Amino acid sequence: MTSLGSLTEFVASQDELLREAALTLPHEFSRCTYTLGPIRQAAYLCLTCQLPRGLCSSCSIACHTDHEQIELFPKRNFRCDCPTTVIPHGCTLHRSLEEENKENSYDQNFRGIFCRCGRPYDPKCERETMIQCLACEDWFHESCLHLRPRPSSREPSPVPEHEVTDHGNDTEDNQSEASSSGLPLPLISAEDYDAFVCSSCVRSIDILRRYAGTQGVIMVVRDTEDGSWRKLGDKPLCADAPTATGDDLLDIDDSLAAPGQKRSRSHSFHSEEPERKKQHISPEPSSPCLAPAPNPIAQAIFQGSQQLSDTKVPLAEGDVFLTEGWRERWCRCSRCFPSLSDRPYLLEEEETYEPPEDPDSALSLEELGMRALERLPRDRAIDGIRAFNDMRDDLLAYLRPFAQEGRIVGEADVRQFFESLHESRHTS
Repeated sequence: MTSLGSLTEFVASQDELLREAALTLPHEFSRCTYTLGPIRQAAYLCLTCQLPRGLCSSCSIACHTDHEQIELFPKRNFRCDCPTTVIPHGCTLHRSLEEENKENSYDQNFRGIFCRCGRPYDPKCERETMIQCLACEDWFHESCLHLRPRPSSREPSPVPEHEVTDHGNDTEDNQSEASSSGLPLPLISAEDYDAFVCSSCVRSIDILRRYAGTQGVIMVVRDTEDGSWRKLGDKPLCADAPTATGDDLLDIDDSLAAPGQKRSRSHSFHSEEPERKKQHISPEPSSPCLAPAPNPIAQAIFQGSQQLSDTKVPLAEGDVFLTEGWRERWCRCSRCFPSLSDRPYLLEEEETYEPPEDPDSALSLEELGMRALERLPRDRAIDGIRAFNDMRDDLLAYLRPFAQEGRIVGEADVRQFFESLHESRHTS
């Protein structure tokens, strides 16, 4: 702590700290979300506890304050593990001990590993923006999505065995931007898309694989191993784009894949018993298929075969970037709709739980102290007021010579006052 020029500056600095704290933590963290059941909510991985399990926001602050944690951001169908038998550290908010959450899915993020490269996330060293998959909710480096070269300062990523993420068991924006570390602009910027889905999820979701590479469903491809990456499907949308015929329909197994949504695009709810009253969306069985004709380049990439006459199939992972308004553009015919209805987040934006706002977050320390004093029994409150008045009188007497001589009150002076006050209490 550096010496401050005046008491006024010190008070102003404390007020600024209080304002920053209120903006950073505007919610109250007094209730564990376990009783809400499996919901989409921010999850935190506690590295100090023995098993890799997740915590809700409240438990991460109230129960595991001094533990090392990693913020995993929103996870779908997640129930807080803090009050369960798998975490030896007792929950201070939910007193009754609960059985292990059998319905929770723990992907590689719950081992502190992210992206298809399988790297742990270190916020102190990571230079790249990471992007969350809409479906599996894993996080991916921009360089692993071929949006920009890998920064030279990063260590080489380990070679994955094949696919690290287990999808079957599983800002303000999260979109790619030029970072403050001086990296070049990405191939696809934040303004170019609204949501991202990784290649593993695209390959296991019929409707996404069908639309990949068409207008508004951008892919990143290149023609040769040493060629430049380019965008596929980024042409402006037009009303007279060709649609698919019956022969174009693909028969793709979409029984796999876990669902998801970008956290910054999601609504939130605060109710202790959230009601999911959604507008009922049904297929349009009598209407023709309005899906665009499949992009032959994208389909050849997914099928890994030579389907383009006398042309090499471009190289690509198979990730897609969905542009603004993508939910309204789906075909809802009887053939396309099942792939959507199995994953409601493709049709409607999900709600993400946030703790209720703390009504005391904007109060000053003085106001909080007075509120606490009002809740005390009368005799204890009187004793507290007397003790405060005695300390105030002692402090005024201690500071009076500084004011008379125009001296600055430093940290050592403040420490000396409280040390002498502590000693006087022990001797009295």
